[in-house]
Amino acid sequence: MRCIAIDDEPLALRQICSYIERTPFLRLAASCRSAVEAAAAMSDAGADLLFVDINMPGLSGLDFVRALPSRPLVIFTTAYSEYALEGFRVDATDYLLKPIGYADFLRSAERAYARFGLLKASSGRRGDDGRSLFVRSEYRTLRIDIADIVYVESMSEYVRIFPVSGRPVTTLGSLKSYEGRLPADTFMRVHRSYIVNLDRIVAVERKHIVLTGDKCIPVGDVYEDNFRRYLAERSLG
Repeated sequence: MRCIAIDDEPLALRQICSYIERTPFLRLAASCRSAVEAAAAMSDAGADLLFVDINMPGLSGLDFVRALPSRPLVIFTTAYSEYALEGFRVDATDYLLKPIGYADFLRSAERAYARFGLLKASSGRRGDDGRSLFVRSEYRTLRIDIADIVYVESMSEYVRIFPVSGRPVTTLGSLKSYEGRLPADTFMRVHRSYIVNLDRIVAVERKHIVLTGDKCIPVGDVYEDNFRRYLAERSLG
């Protein structure tokens, strides 16, 4: 991801730049001391992610982001926690409170990278005309054929994607976001923690679905009616 760091404090700017250069999936496109410099840098280099200090003289970081006609992902940085709500009102990916340690920076960067991948998928920039997904896992970007996915499991801020063969893939993201990305005619959410590939159903036993590989998935009460309708539409008796 191409990044632009914006901060009027030289030490804070150097720190963010050093963190970006230390992170394998980020690339520093420009470092700027003001919103005016950042606007010029965006015209020249473009950016996928901005690290923006909120409190800057002249045009603040918030006003700068609000004024952008085409907005990349944004992580706000500031020493003042009271600005957090305003930051999220402009759909910021995250908010880092100074002084910023690398562990906190990396968590925010990984969240942005996961969101970046989902935005690319939703805009139709998937491989093979939408037949595959590219997901970030353990500092690698992996291609997964959608037809090979057996099910997807939620794990707090992460999801695990279980393919027909090979190891499960763990990546940042929410089950809801994958529910919106996977084809609705093939994938169905059947539980608060599971999305299943309908083509991989082997059997249905009471309130459980048996999938390829003998994996047994529960059907949640909230999702049961929808799943039963799916079965009824395809039942011969």
